[in-house]
Amino acid sequence: MRSWSAQNVPKLPGESIPLSLYDTSAKQVRQTDPGPTARMYVCGITPYDATHLGHANTYLAFDLVGRLWRDAGHEVHYTQNATDVDDPLLERAEQTGVDWQELAEREIELFRGDMEALRIMPPREYVGVTEVVGRVAGLITRLSAKGVTYDLDGDVYFSMADAPKFGQVSGYDEQEMLALFAERGGDPDRAGKRHPLDWLMWRAERPGEPAWDTPLGRGRPGWHIECTTIALDNLGAGYDVAGGGSDLIFPHHECGASEGHAATGEWPFAKFYTHAGMVGLDGEKMSKSKGNLVFVSKLRERHDPMAIRLVLLAHHYRSDWEYTPDQLEAAEARLARWRSAVALPSGPPAGDLLATVRERLADDLDAPGALAAIDAWADAALAAPGSDPADPAAPALVKDLTDALLGVAL
Repeated sequence: MRSWSAQNVPKLPGESIPLSLYDTSAKQVRQTDPGPTARMYVCGITPYDATHLGHANTYLAFDLVGRLWRDAGHEVHYTQNATDVDDPLLERAEQTGVDWQELAEREIELFRGDMEALRIMPPREYVGVTEVVGRVAGLITRLSAKGVTYDLDGDVYFSMADAPKFGQVSGYDEQEMLALFAERGGDPDRAGKRHPLDWLMWRAERPGEPAWDTPLGRGRPGWHIECTTIALDNLGAGYDVAGGGSDLIFPHHECGASEGHAATGEWPFAKFYTHAGMVGLDGEKMSKSKGNLVFVSKLRERHDPMAIRLVLLAHHYRSDWEYTPDQLEAAEARLARWRSAVALPSGPPAGDLLATVRERLADDLDAPGALAAIDAWADAALAAPGSDPADPAAPALVKDLTDALLGVAL
């Protein structure tokens, strides 16, 4: 599947700082330690509706991760999926009378446009599930040979009892797991399952649903196994960061981690499980199922995408927050102030500012702290243009650092 276009990223002077991130499985902030190539997998969209601010919040968070690694001299191998066959997509297609493949293609193309406009660096591999059905079936076959699956009326389930590390990503107890499993696509009450938390890996063909011919029979992949397969194929086990929204902690990342462990024998499947917070509107989490969405494509019809990006950067990536229109007004004012400051022929020396922005972002992506530092520089530059000491190179350096580290084009 085609990804989207990348922008050129300026090279910054001076020394970078190693990135530290919160690891959900460890329940603490730890320093990342990638090799020459940093490997990251971020779970993609189910394309039955347009990109909303909650999506953008997640992808911007991991865009910052990639930018900090690049600033430190790492090559970044980033992979993302698109769940282009799944129950919500099929249900929306039936409701609207649109072919499910046409719906997926349309929304994926809109997603690409939103990501480009927000200057999110693209993944090296952008993989649709429909492209790898055979690979998914092959991994399930391997897992079945290890004795960790069972058949239920042609469907294939992973047996939680055969997942010795199950629960170590989320840290949730069984009651929390059961509640979230039912809420987030699981089927705890299905008759015939060995345990309510056993999860579906292969769905045998149902009338009217898309299906593929495989050694498992005709059917389609379950949800979690797709990401396990794509990550293994492209990044290998023990990759640096598995990312997504906090609603993916359980069951998605929990189940995927156990699948990867069973397939490879390696634990952890990813060195870090890192999650972005939820964005709310009108007192509830923004979600397609609730319909309380603020679409990026609609916002960028009327607003500079860089102002939209600044709205997101104004919140720490792990925080849950609620969007209100006045945040966009404040971001537009901030963007205008920064652009006025970097348009000056000189400004306060910016070497310390670069060091501060690096320090803030390296500390678990403290973007609000980085914005505050740039605000202070811009305010000083605009308060007394050309005052002594003034550095003719400072505006260009500030422009470059906001671009390279924050992804904001001034």
